[in-house]
Amino acid sequence: MATAEFDKEGLSRRMKGAVQTLRNEFAGLRTGRASAALLDPVVVEAYGSEMPVNQIGTVSTPEPRLITVQIWDKAMVKPAEKAIRDAGLGLNPQVDGQLLRIPIPELNEERRKELAKLASKYAEHARVAVRNVRRDGMELLKKLEKDHKIGQDEHHKLGDELQKLTDGHIREIDDALHAKEQEIMQV
Repeated sequence: MATAEFDKEGLSRRMKGAVQTLRNEFAGLRTGRASAALLDPVVVEAYGSEMPVNQIGTVSTPEPRLITVQIWDKAMVKPAEKAIRDAGLGLNPQVDGQLLRIPIPELNEERRKELAKLASKYAEHARVAVRNVRRDGMELLKKLEKDHKIGQDEHHKLGDELQKLTDGHIREIDDALHAKEQEIMQV
C-alpha cells in the first residue's frame, strides 16, 4: 500500500519540532524570575569565535532573582559582561572577580504587556509552522490519490488523522502560550 509514502511519523516529528522551538523561545523570555535559559541567546566573542555563555562559564540561579556566571578563564570576564549587557535583555551584570552577578529587575506593567505580546507572536509563528506541515501532508495525500496510489476513502481517513495530529499540536501551543502569559503577568 502507498501509505508508506505518507509518513505520518515524519509529519508529527516536524510539528513537535515547531512546538519545541516555541518552548525554547519562551525560555528566553524574561519573566522577572531568574532562569539559566535567559542567557541562552547570549553569545560571547571568545578565542576568535562566538560562543554561548554556558560554554565559557557555569551558569546558575542561586536565588529567585539572581543569575550567576562563574567564568572559567579570567580573560573572558570582560567580553562576557559586555555580551550580556549588549544582548538587549535589560540585564546589568556586576563583576566580582571571575563571577558575574546578574540581578533580575522587577518587570513593570508596560514591559509585561510587551512580553505577553511577544509570546503571542512566537506562538502564532509556531501555529503557522504546524499548519504548513499539515498543508504539506494534505498536498501529498492529494498527489497520492491523483496518482491512484491510494483511494478516496484512504485519503479521507489519513486526512482526518492528520487534522487530529494538527489540532493536538495547536492545542499544545495554546496551552504553552497560556502558561507563559500567566507567568509573565503574575506580579
